[in-house]
Amino acid sequence: MQLRHARSILFLPASNMRAIAKARTLPCDMVILDLEDAVADDAKDAARDNAIAALAEGFGQRIAAVRINVEGVPTHGAEMVALKGAAADYVILPKVEHPKQVKDVFSVSQKPVIAMIESAKGVMAAAAIAAGEGCAGLFMGNNDLRQDLGIPASAGREGLMVAMQQVVLAARAAGIAVFDGVYNRLDDMAGLEAECAAGHAIGFDGKTLIHPAQVPVANAIFGPDAQALADARRLIEAATGGAERFEGRMIESMHVEEAKALIARAEAVGE
Repeated sequence: MQLRHARSILFLPASNMRAIAKARTLPCDMVILDLEDAVADDAKDAARDNAIAALAEGFGQRIAAVRINVEGVPTHGAEMVALKGAAADYVILPKVEHPKQVKDVFSVSQKPVIAMIESAKGVMAAAAIAAGEGCAGLFMGNNDLRQDLGIPASAGREGLMVAMQQVVLAARAAGIAVFDGVYNRLDDMAGLEAECAAGHAIGFDGKTLIHPAQVPVANAIFGPDAQALADARRLIEAATGGAERFEGRMIESMHVEEAKALIARAEAVGE
């Protein structure tokens, strides 16, 4: 599966083998084995070994990645080296504020890197990061970004909107994938659905998640629905080239390409 086709990206503590095993039964498109926030300092070495073993076992058709720790954390170097020979598709690098951070991880691990944008500096450098060597995608780190910007945890996402749109623009200009940040309220599926819809509306490819129960919502919002697919197929069949009328609206080659991309996305996720 291409990274841009991923709808649901599930973070799992690499220290929790039970959660890792369960992930192989879930309908998520991408699994991230987390060595950073989800793992205590004294458990990071063991979690790294767990992650390498889990990657060797595989996750079926799901994209598999590992979130490592940032430079300055004692385990950072060992994690990069371990991933060089591991079966990970991507390395997730948190707290990125400069393209060199991505380049360094890419050089050592030899894996494409997804950069997490979690600060004002990261947002301002997002275009350079996205266009830099080794960068395959961007993740929003909205919890840390909110704190860096001084936005209360109780506030909505209005204060983050400019930053999110800037990150989406950076990714699109570089031709790479971009994903919305996590939703923290585990028992609020209506809120998750609304946040997924808002993220989808400004151009995110999918949603990063922190609980298996959130996966179906992200899949539904970011996956093409049956009506949209039917419309896309009719449009492609009807198009003859150039600008023309189709079901009460004007279409041209751009709309045909959009329809083809929608169908390709649906096929990639089995819809």
